[in-house]
This record gives sequence, structure tokens and C-alpha cells, in this order.
Amino acid sequence: MSNLARYFLSKGKNVAGYDRVSTELTKQLECEGAQIHYDDKVALIPADFKDANETLIVYTPAVPQANEEYLFFSGAGFEIQKRAQVLGLITRYSKALCCAGTHGKTTTSSMLAHLLNQSHLKVNAFLGGILKNYGTNLILSDESEYTVVEADEYDRSFHWLQPYMALITSVDPDHLDIYGSEKEYLKSFEKYTSLIRPNGALVLKHGAKLNIKSDRTVKIYSYSLEEGDFHAKNVKIGNGKIVFDFVTPTETIESINLGVPVKINIENSVGAMALAWLNGVTADELQNAMKTYQGTKRRFDLLLKTDKVVMIDDYAHHPQELEASITSVKELYPDKKITGIFQPHLYTRTQDFADEFAISLSLLDELILLDIYPAREEPIEGVTSDIILEKVTCKKSLCAKEDLPDILTNKHDIEVLLTIGAGDIDQMLDQIKVILEDK
Repeated sequence: MSNLARYFLSKGKNVAGYDRVSTELTKQLECEGAQIHYDDKVALIPADFKDANETLIVYTPAVPQANEEYLFFSGAGFEIQKRAQVLGLITRYSKALCCAGTHGKTTTSSMLAHLLNQSHLKVNAFLGGILKNYGTNLILSDESEYTVVEADEYDRSFHWLQPYMALITSVDPDHLDIYGSEKEYLKSFEKYTSLIRPNGALVLKHGAKLNIKSDRTVKIYSYSLEEGDFHAKNVKIGNGKIVFDFVTPTETIESINLGVPVKINIENSVGAMALAWLNGVTADELQNAMKTYQGTKRRFDLLLKTDKVVMIDDYAHHPQELEASITSVKELYPDKKITGIFQPHLYTRTQDFADEFAISLSLLDELILLDIYPAREEPIEGVTSDIILEKVTCKKSLCAKEDLPDILTNKHDIEVLLTIGAGDIDQMLDQIKVILEDK
């Protein structure tokens, strides 16, 4: 939502909004000119935004339908549009490069935006994370015909988009509270691919189990770490660096130096470079931009590194993401103890994937498990973090979030700490970092 707020502010529009909690991001938006309040009360809506003829209401489907302000706007004749619907309108007349997938889409779209912005093509970009190179999730260019969009599958939001080219990073089932079954989840991605414009392209993760209808006007390419039309070879990992050769259908670009040297980012970069290469970004531009990519906040974010302790934060909230994240940390620090703090996100996701979460979290040396972050959901009877904890096989404990600082203060065997989850654990990162620095 924040990149749309920034977009409209950049166009000289008045912007106001409601959010559940004040965060670093909402404070930044307020500094940039947005009027934001944090209690769901109609009385707090600024007077200038109560004229239905002058106000567009944009909402995320994560807002519950019982929200008082939403009910006010919907009952008073305001034009109301989903976030993705507005994104679709903004990007309709540009060459939209849309990155979708259960996981990896934020990193891949951010990489793609950086690759294009550092090239002769330039870019507009609406991203799902704060790109460290620019300190924002919105990039604008008056001269570029390209727009990079992170395409969200939640609530079928990405069906509002009209990609010129699309990329799909993964289709592991998620959001089953919306889709009901893996079959319906996959059908939604298949629908997304059907929205690609004539003479466009689809870059699809090799092995993705989608039934894509052949269309001679849309070219289909595959990619992965080791296989497909686009892939990596001669991968060298060591001394804090990852270097590899990027294989395309017609050429091999040697010595790609990964700006964020984490193994899971090799495949993400292959996908991003595939879309960039297909649109004319040169070999030299790919090499130079990939080397300078600094990453996205909350995506394998190295927050502290000393001789004694390392702290990494990651947004991973799906079992497959957890496995990839934990495995990458273990490869980076094979001789260190890996302690993970995980905050499950959503009751429904916890219920659907408790077994899978337990398997992935058992890869840690020690797990500190927090209570479930509910986000938009009401509690489900019998669904708590305990249904994960009881099946975890490594050293483990359950912890209330408010008790976490004391537990970490009194814990003397932390070598590598990995904070994981899509809830509000990020609100504690500064406090956790200070505790580790004091050690």
C-alpha cells in the first residue's frame, strides 16, 4: 500500500489513510505528507476526504470487511478499488514486468527494478519491500516505458494486472483460506499467465506444475538454479562472495558477482536477469548492477556481524521459505550454532502447514517459537504455536513476545541468531540488536 501512497503523493494528490499500528514505514509516509491515523474511527477521517466526488478509496484485501471506516466508505457511495486494481490501471499503458510466486517475488522484483534502473532503459517500480539501494519501495522515471510490479496472489489480486512479461518464482500452495485447495491455487496462477499481452513472454520456474495453454504469441522460457533456458553455471561460493556465469538462450555472461551473497539469491537473480536480458539490458549492465545490489529490508537482512555474534532477519513465513533461509544460514556459518526466533503468521497457515513448519524449523540448532501473529484473522480453536512446537525435533522453547528480551539477555550461547516471520517481529529488531551488541 505504501508505494501507492508515495505514487499519489508524487503526483501532487492529498493522501490519507488508516493502519492498525504505527511503524517506521508509516512514520516515513507521514513525513512525506500522508495523513495517517491508527484507530478505526470514522471521526478520525480528515474532513477533506469525506467528499465522495473528490476521493478515491484504495484498500488491501487484508482489511476486514467489518472495518468501521471501510463500511462508512462503502455505504456512502465512494469509489472503492483494491490495491492491485489501481496498480493495474497505473501500469496498463506501460510495459509491465510482473513478478509473482509463493516466495521469492519481493527479492526478484527488487533485483529486476535495480537492474533496469541501472541500465539505459530506466524503470518505474512498485515493490513489496524497501530496496536498500534507494531507501524506498517506489522508483519513478519520466523516460522509461517499463514498470516492475510485484504481483500478489493473495485474494487473486494479480488478476487485475496486464503483464507485458511475467515471471513466476514458485507455486507451492499457500493462502488456502482463500483458495481452499492446491488445485484452485494453481488455477489462479494459470489465469495470471493468460493475462500476458500478445507478443509478451512468460519466464517460469523450471518444474513448476502449471498447465499453461500454448499461445504462439507469448513466448515461454524456463529458469532455475541449474536447469532451463536461463540458469547459472560455474558457481563459486567462498570468502563471502558468490560468483557464477549466467546462461541465456543465446549467450553466457561470465562472472556475475552477487551483491547479496546468499545461495538462495542465485536463483532469484537468474529470474531477474532473465527478464532484464529479454528486454535489452546488456551484459555489462547486468554485471555492474548485480554487483551493486544491496538487497531488500527483511529479506535475508544482515543486521549485525561481529567476531562473536551474527544477526540475520528474514521475512520467511512459508515452510519452503523457512527451509531455504535456514539452509542458507547453515551454509554460510557451518561451524556456528544457529538459533532461530520464529513468529508464525496467520492461524489458517499454521493449521494448514503445522507439520511442514516443524520439519523446516527442526533444521535449526535451537528454536525459540513465538505466539501466532493473527494479522487479519480471528483465532481458531485449538490452533496455537504448540501444534508446531510439539513436532519440532531440535532444542526448542515457547516464548511470549514480551518475554523475549529477557530470555535473550540471559542466553549466553548465541552465535548466529535468525529472526523469521511476516508478523510484527520486525518491531523488536532494534531492541534485539542492542541486546546482542551488549554481549
